[in-house]
Amino acid sequence: MKMLDDFKALVRRPGALQLAARELAEAEVSKLSADTAIEWAQASSTYNAQRIKRLRAYIVSQTKEVAP
Repeated sequence: MKMLDDFKALVRRPGALQLAARELAEAEVSKLSADTAIEWAQASSTYNAQRIKRLRAYIVSQTKEVAP
């Protein structure tokens, strides 16, 4: 009888609390994923801002050397 009860518990539809717990876990994973994307975008933006600054400085320095 124990085996039959275990099987019934396995195939029984989850209750509202279990569904809410699953949804909470999914939301937490989604938030972590979004936070990771934000961190990556911020790092990429900082990298490109520094790159632009470096390239502009290089162009200015090269332009001054060529000018009479």
